[in-house]
Amino acid sequence: MERVKIVTDSNSGITQREAEKLGISVLPMPFLIDGKQFFEDIDLSQEEFYKHLTLDASVSTSQPSVGAVTDLWDSLLKEEDCKIIHIPMSSGLSESCHTAMGLAKSYEGKVLVVDNQRISVTQKRSVYDAIALRDRGLSAEEIKDALMGSKFDSSIYISLDTLKYLKKGGRLTPAAALIGTILKIKPVLQIQGEKLDAFKKVNTLKKAKEVMIEAIKHDFETRFKEFCDRGEMSLFIAHTAIEEEANHFAEEIRAAFPNVPLTFIDPLSLSVSCHIGPGALAIACARTLK
Repeated sequence: MERVKIVTDSNSGITQREAEKLGISVLPMPFLIDGKQFFEDIDLSQEEFYKHLTLDASVSTSQPSVGAVTDLWDSLLKEEDCKIIHIPMSSGLSESCHTAMGLAKSYEGKVLVVDNQRISVTQKRSVYDAIALRDRGLSAEEIKDALMGSKFDSSIYISLDTLKYLKKGGRLTPAAALIGTILKIKPVLQIQGEKLDAFKKVNTLKKAKEVMIEAIKHDFETRFKEFCDRGEMSLFIAHTAIEEEANHFAEEIRAAFPNVPLTFIDPLSLSVSCHIGPGALAIACARTLK
């Protein structure tokens, strides 16, 4: 009988310890900090990452090396009748997905790469879905088809505490960042699959939370109404180094959506955090495959 192995990367927020419990593999994402390479959750913790970031170190993201990817795949495929479902971060946010797809071509159908446009908590949801589908006896091809079929059934809205890191990453001009800081603008960004984009400008975190909750309500009443009616939607919270605030936000989310499970309250992917900095708060939703 075919055995299905599941691989993801640390952008999913799944730690090495959690991966071991789940029986899956997680590729650690590499980061360059002042020219030195670190690996997420191996020799770079969340706390260490934000310490470097706030001290204005030069921080940049990278993708796992070809050798790291193929060595992991090769080790998993030593078992007979085995196939791999590989769930990387969205191809719209990183080249790691395209790299994996290119490498998979030489594995004669034994590695199936899922480009379902997920990141952070929504990517984690896809991994949990893949595990559940595998445990129900679905083949690797069937799991990939199911995950790709729900490709755009997710939303993320993120409130930023500062414009500093958008400016530093070249996503804002210095003048726009200065004006935004003077006006105390806290932008709300969105990820709808392929990219991080502007959504709304507000002046306080309280208003940002209201905007994000209303955005999810609108999604539930429009794009995801059918899934909501069938009880197939889940909610998540992600944050950058503000766990206490995230837990308070969870109470507001549960009150606003009493019939939708809030399943993850996790740190946001460090690959996204590089561009938005500490103090960010996000609400996300995704369809749970049943």
